[in-house]
Amino acid sequence: MHYASIKEYDIANGEGIRVSLFVSGCPHACPFCFNKEAWDYNYGDKFTKAEEDKILKALDKDYIAGLTLLGGEPMWPANQKGVLPLLRKVKKKYPNKNIWCYTGYLFDKEIMEDMYKNDFTKEFLSYIDVMVDGRFVEKLKDPSLYFRGSSNQRVIDVKKSLENNNVEEIKFKNEGVKLHV
Repeated sequence: MHYASIKEYDIANGEGIRVSLFVSGCPHACPFCFNKEAWDYNYGDKFTKAEEDKILKALDKDYIAGLTLLGGEPMWPANQKGVLPLLRKVKKKYPNKNIWCYTGYLFDKEIMEDMYKNDFTKEFLSYIDVMVDGRFVEKLKDPSLYFRGSSNQRVIDVKKSLENNNVEEIKFKNEGVKLHV
């Protein structure tokens, strides 16, 4: 697996201060994607133990809320397999930190109906706390939304969704409020 970048201090991709791993490779090719260079599966550098150690060290601060996976496409099967060893270590070493995952796939349809048949996807999802799903759609772009770019995307509580066998969205107070400047 290749990765595009690692951000040790990220406040845009999930609640709190986070460590973010941008994986390489995406099959969706959404028009107006903010990270088009990461569509290429060979973009960036190989993800090795050194990068894994860098992320684990960056997470070892009290003020870091957790890890965010985005890209590219973290839910692409090869990327799931590449990230899975890191997720195991993060949850073992930092059980109180949360893990967010951004994906262009739909949680209830493409992930739960198709991908969830794979044991590695089941394990991968067992470590994910919050998933932002759906492809970015420029005509639905809404800067007043929290943690997503377009109104078709959902912020999902993965643990509750798996437990209830239903998509459980997270709602944010004051989300969608337009600022008048």
